Amino acid sequence: MAVWIQAQQLQGDALHQMQSLYGQHFPIEVRHYLSQWIEGQLWDAIDLENPQEEFKAKRLLDSLIQELQNKAEHQVGEDGFLLKIKLGHYASQLKSTYDRCPLELVRCIKHILYTEQRLVREATNSSSPVGGMMDSMSQKYQQINQAFEELRLLTQDTENDLRKLQHNQEYFIIQYQESLRIQAQLTSLATLPPADRQLREPALLSKRATVEAWLTREANTLQKYRLDLAEKHQKTLQLLRKQQTIILDDELIQWKRRQQLAGNGGPPEGGLDILQSWCEKLAETIWQNRQQIRRAEHLRQQLPIPGPIEELLNELNSTITDIISALVTSTFIIEKQPPQVLKTQTKFAATVRLLVGGKLNVHMNPPQVKATIISEQQAKALLKNENTRNDSSGEILNNNCVMEYHQTTGTLSAHFRNMSLKRIKRSDRRGAESVTEEKFTILFESQFSVGSNELVFQVKTLSLPVVVIVHGSQDNNATATVLWDNAFAEPGRVPFLVPDKVLWPQLCDAINMKYKAEVQSNRGLSEENLVFLAQKAFSSSSNNPDDYRSMTMTWSQFNRESLPGRNFTFWQWFDGVMELTKKHLKPHWNDGAILGFVNKQQAQDMLMSKPNGTFLLRFSDSEIGGITIAWRSRCYFTSQSRMVWNLMPYTTKDFSIRSLADRISDLNHLLFLYPDRPKDELQSEAFNPDPASGNPTYMDQGASPAPVNHPHAYGIYPPM
Repeated sequence: MAVWIQAQQLQGDALHQMQSLYGQHFPIEVRHYLSQWIEGQLWDAIDLENPQEEFKAKRLLDSLIQELQNKAEHQVGEDGFLLKIKLGHYASQLKSTYDRCPLELVRCIKHILYTEQRLVREATNSSSPVGGMMDSMSQKYQQINQAFEELRLLTQDTENDLRKLQHNQEYFIIQYQESLRIQAQLTSLATLPPADRQLREPALLSKRATVEAWLTREANTLQKYRLDLAEKHQKTLQLLRKQQTIILDDELIQWKRRQQLAGNGGPPEGGLDILQSWCEKLAETIWQNRQQIRRAEHLRQQLPIPGPIEELLNELNSTITDIISALVTSTFIIEKQPPQVLKTQTKFAATVRLLVGGKLNVHMNPPQVKATIISEQQAKALLKNENTRNDSSGEILNNNCVMEYHQTTGTLSAHFRNMSLKRIKRSDRRGAESVTEEKFTILFESQFSVGSNELVFQVKTLSLPVVVIVHGSQDNNATATVLWDNAFAEPGRVPFLVPDKVLWPQLCDAINMKYKAEVQSNRGLSEENLVFLAQKAFSSSSNNPDDYRSMTMTWSQFNRESLPGRNFTFWQWFDGVMELTKKHLKPHWNDGAILGFVNKQQAQDMLMSKPNGTFLLRFSDSEIGGITIAWRSRCYFTSQSRMVWNLMPYTTKDFSIRSLADRISDLNHLLFLYPDRPKDELQSEAFNPDPASGNPTYMDQGASPAPVNHPHAYGIYPPM
């Protein structure tokens, strides 16, 4: 069902939230009349951080205006006449607003669609597993929203109490002035004759006694009001701290963890809109309570009454300042991380965002953000608050950026679009550590004030670990360092400590996530594939998955020590398989044609019972990024009637000349893809060479450009 149809069925607060998305920047009528067209466009295909995408955004803006004008032209009748004028006006308005900044239109519509989808999702109860997870999320969101409602009521209650206190205090001051006036009159009686003084004095003394008694009682009442108000503020601040802990220490940390795993190919971390709305509610509530506490302090100074209230107010003021400081410093985050494998002299981008920037009006005086690259040791010193003397470990070009406020989405962010690492200063390495194991981080820092310079904040945030390379040949080893760090880093660690060894199943999860992302496939690594990898990693022959569940793999085994009898590590071999599959074999992997993770002995065992001409595709054990064909054939050179042959591995270099499908088509003695799929009946498009290229397919079996009569013409491994 279309999102707009479902969005119109929202009720209560959700409907109010949906309606608040629209205004002069994007009228709700445009959403209504162009709903099908809007939802049919590829808004997500446009990278808002890339100025080169502006022409795509301009094309969408022009199309939107054209659609509006077409819709206006087709309106007839009396009602249609008014709608025609209104839609024409909206077309002109949108062109005027976004013609010079079409990317802002895309940003606005993406925000609207994302929020509508979220509101619909939260309002929909589904019985599916995904729906169950959504129910759980909705329950959590409901608890957070209920806490906000409780905070709102508490804040409203203390506001009412504060006004009552102020009113009573003002009346007390008036009565106090009255007592002073009576005292002045009594003093002035000394100048009168005794008869007059005796006539007036008793009434004034009685009046003074009455007023002073009232003042004493009222002073006690005011003190009680002040103490009650302070206790209520203490309760509010306790709930605020609890709510802030849930949002910052649970929800925001989870988002950062998802962002880290996304660097290994995990699912996208998701948008920040919900988190920002929560943080803005926190900021608003904190600020309201801070202002109330300051007003209470002002009332105390205006009318000092001895008691514990002064100390209580100082404590409250200190607590509320700590709470808002924690909120501001924690919500200065990296929305788009810099690349974790960073090559010198290469352009890169990053985006930082202040989730409470709009609510605290920081954009009224836009702060500047500076990016610096620092070492692991410098990062440790920074988190310990040690004086790092503005040290850096390199020079980044274009490393200053002013934060921009986007009115339509309410976000305050700085987009570093053209940074480049000019040079890097490496530290002394430990033991066997190579340059591709050395971790750096990009430090983003800024300073700004809130509340008419009442509070000045210095904010800093560190990127995920970055490995700096100077040549493409270092990429695979640098990727190993990043993969291990992203997968196994503990929250709140000392930069950038990771365990030296992990359980084999944990590593399997990490490399499976990476493999699926790199190959862009839903077909991940099966249990059999993982057993093969375990055999390779641990030089084992066991086929039982349970034998490996409690085994651990060290970093050295992963990417420092070469595999037995080879000149490459476990990771280098696995990374070569990923690169080859990603570039040349993706369709064949996806349709199951490639078994891949099979060793030479397993291939022989699998093929020996099959008819001559049966073949399978497996990744080479001896060469990085190679795939070989193993097939069953009669033997030409010995008395044995049947043998399993293995071609020399094909690599990226070979496939850049001629595809795997073409090469298999050339080999007429390959008849059945394991286990028993006849080659000439395979219907997979991916496994058939392109007929337009003039190369034969499995289906027509035309003459090969390079006929093969004997297997040894293709560079065959010695028979097994």
